[in-house]
Amino acid sequence: MLFLHRTDAGERLAEALRHLRGEDPVVLGLPRGGVPVAFRVARALGAPLDVIVVRKLGVPYHRELGFGAIGEGGVRVVNEDIVRSSRVRPQDLAAVEHAEEAELARQARRFRGERPRVALAGRTVIVVDDGIATGSTAAAACEVVRAQGAARVVLAVPVAPPDAVARLRTAADEVVCLSAPHAFRAVGEWYEDFSQTPDEEVVALLARAADVRAAAVEVDAGGLALAGDLALPEGAGAVVVFAHGSGSSRRSPRNRAVAAELNRAGLGTLLFDLLTPAEEADRANVFAIEPLAARLADATRWLRLRVPLPIGYFGASTGAAAALWAAAEAAEAPDGDADAGIGAVVSRGGRPDLAGPRLAAVRAPTLLVVGSRDTTVLDLNRGAQRALRCENRLEIVPGATHLFEEPGALDEVAALARDWFARHLVL
Repeated sequence: MLFLHRTDAGERLAEALRHLRGEDPVVLGLPRGGVPVAFRVARALGAPLDVIVVRKLGVPYHRELGFGAIGEGGVRVVNEDIVRSSRVRPQDLAAVEHAEEAELARQARRFRGERPRVALAGRTVIVVDDGIATGSTAAAACEVVRAQGAARVVLAVPVAPPDAVARLRTAADEVVCLSAPHAFRAVGEWYEDFSQTPDEEVVALLARAADVRAAAVEVDAGGLALAGDLALPEGAGAVVVFAHGSGSSRRSPRNRAVAAELNRAGLGTLLFDLLTPAEEADRANVFAIEPLAARLADATRWLRLRVPLPIGYFGASTGAAAALWAAAEAAEAPDGDADAGIGAVVSRGGRPDLAGPRLAAVRAPTLLVVGSRDTTVLDLNRGAQRALRCENRLEIVPGATHLFEEPGALDEVAALARDWFARHLVL
């Protein structure tokens, strides 16, 4: 397999990693050449992007023999067997470590600037490089990432020799390699363009990725502070507020995957927790549609004060009913409050039937998306559609069940939502 350049490799690698979208992963690129590849992977998965800065510790007088590695946050991984067998004085090993610590800090500052590292604790982490020769740096990166608290480590590369891939399966929980040719001499042979990646490109790509990453916010919903994530791509034409359902939070991997697709299309997104942790403990709160709708309306007013853009709703499960109820209330706002209107609504596997008393008052163009195998919810959506008096459409995703976990199903949901909001929401 021959790659045109690192961007091409990243796009192809992203396709092979789509099964990880639902795990809300973090993508880490090994500088320098791994970052352009990782950038495309992060964009495709809707994941945060960062660098993994690792410095191998080489035995003095035999630097190619590594006795360990260091990473940011004071992480230190040492092979005591090599330390003992090298018979090098402890002070000489300490000198090597001290020198590498200084270079580690310099590189981290150069690439990331003042931005903090992306937290890895408890997360699925995808370590990406543009290719592997021996695999020693990749193995060290996997060890460092695990020591930084990653729950699962995935190593992803476009090309590597078969023996290196085999060895690295012990360092990572999963290895994804697009091509492992036996006639392997160098990574660059498998690229048409393998020109050097300058520091400036790494810095620029990390800055671009950070621009679309969500900022943590506290949403004031009627005096109650609710945790949220607000993402505003440069030049955003509208903002979509997500209403989660069935007890899911702003961390819902399915809603975050849809939000990432909307961000790539230039739409802002606000994901926030409709319920507090204490409220989530009472299952009845998930089905209290009118109070949820009131809270959503409060959050929408909070957003309007900060972001003067058209607003749409994306609702899932019972959150779809809350979104439609809130949209109906906004449609009936006094003329003096004309800006309170909601521009469009999309429901994913929703329960619009639970907004029954208010469906006829909805004026926002509404898209209902349901899986063909989610038969009970599909029937409920058909009934709700008959009650709507606004522009509306029911889209059935073939072969999909309630959570759209089938290959490609969630991608279709995201594309349908993107196109609906682009048509009805962006001025």
